Formats: sequence, structure tokens, C-alpha cells
Amino acid sequence: MMPSALDIDGLAISFNGKSLLRDFSLTVGHGEHVALNGPSGCGKTTLLRCVLGFATPDAGAIRVDGEALDARTVWELRQRIAYVPQSPEFGDGTVEEVLHRPFAYKANAALAANVSRAPELLKRLRLPDDAMSKQTGDLSGGEKQRLALVVALLLERKMLLLDEPTAALDGEAKAAALELLREQSDMAILSVSHDEALRKTAARVVNISTPKEP
Repeated sequence: MMPSALDIDGLAISFNGKSLLRDFSLTVGHGEHVALNGPSGCGKTTLLRCVLGFATPDAGAIRVDGEALDARTVWELRQRIAYVPQSPEFGDGTVEEVLHRPFAYKANAALAANVSRAPELLKRLRLPDDAMSKQTGDLSGGEKQRLALVVALLLERKMLLLDEPTAALDGEAKAAALELLREQSDMAILSVSHDEALRKTAARVVNISTPKEP
């Protein structure tokens, strides 16, 4: 039997002495979109960071494709995951330069030709015709979110983590982003969002609340 794309078992997370998650478990299947819903500060973003290996839980286990995430495997497993943060930062340069940067790394070099798909994806996401030549510092928050989504899709990872990816979008831009996400039927997606429209694109919504202190 093929392992799930993501297994979280008995995870406990705290921050500054405050318990955010306790004994949290979740399975995300291949091609499944699971949305996390809960109040601000309940640990949703920290959970995504734990899956990426950027934060260490107090207890519990995380498996990606059935392989345990730990200090030995984190670098290899991270290469199977794409991440769209709520407030992406790209450094200096043009959008075109940003799109090429991930493929300068050996792990992504074989997919460098995917950048040729970027103009069509940018157009689908209602970015302007001259988007490729724009400086990243001139992009709005919503434009940065859409650019981050394009970069994530071009990397062709097996799993996509989304942290409030439509927070700065409205109208046609949001509709276009949601349509594109619905088409990613071969990716496991774990999203965090207060956006009901995004949650409706998910196969399941998992509600998270902050544990009560004993």
C-alpha cells in the first residue's frame, strides 16, 4: 500500500511557554487538499513550519511519503515540498530573475525549462503583461502571493503548503488563484486560511483550537 503524502502523529507545539497544539494528528493523501481552520495564534503556521523542518515540535512524529522527518532526512524531504508563505519576500531583482533562481540549484536544475510556462501562469493569475520585467520591490502584496504560487507550481513538488495564500487577493485575482489550485489534482495540499472560498476548494477542513491549559 502506498504511504500517505503526509502523516502527522501526536504532535505537540508550544511557543514562549504557551501550548499551541497538543496530541495533534493528521493524514493527507496524495492528491488531497486539506485545509486547516482556526483562530489566529493557534499554531497553524507553526505546524507548516514543522512539516518543512524549520521548527521542531515538542513531541510527535511527521512522515513525508512514509519517511520520518528528522535531522538526517530533512534536506531531502524538504525538496518534495513547495511552500507559499503569507508574505513572500524575494529579494532584489526582476520577476523573471526570481523565477529563474530556484532552478540554479542542483536539486531543481532538471526542471529549468519550466520557467517557459511562467508567462502563461502569470497571465492566468491576472498579473499584468509586463510582469516579467517588473522589479520585485514594486510588487503589491497580492502580486507577491501570486508570484510565489507560480514559483511553487513550476517546481513540481509532490506537496504544496499554503499559508493564507489569498489574504491579499480579491475579485478576479482570487477566483483565478482558486481555479488554478483546484486543477492541482496530483498534488497533496495542506492550506491554512481564514478564507472560506479557499476552504471550499478543499476535500476536508480540519478545525484547530488552542488547548486549554490544565
